[in-house]
Amino acid sequence: MLDENGYPDEASLKEIEEWDIPKNGVKGLLDLIEENTNHPDFSFSITGKKVLRFEYHTGGWSGNEDVISALRRNILFWPLFWEKSTRGGHYYFKIKLGE
Repeated sequence: MLDENGYPDEASLKEIEEWDIPKNGVKGLLDLIEENTNHPDFSFSITGKKVLRFEYHTGGWSGNEDVISALRRNILFWPLFWEKSTRGGHYYFKIKLGE
């Protein structure tokens, strides 16, 4: 949950980091990320149905950088779904549903 200054709280960051994808699914994690993103209309994008293309753009906002850091520490998400990162805080993921 974002605080009054637009930063995710520590409990939410820990939940992102420890999210159990096999047990809880990836869509719930994506919802949690969106809830903890400052300016999700700019920073957060998902397209596709069977294969989701998830883009996350930090916009230089340190709270969004915290979210991406927590996601990077998630033991399954990053190794399974990360596709590429580009300079300026742009992250791209490919998520095949049902695998």
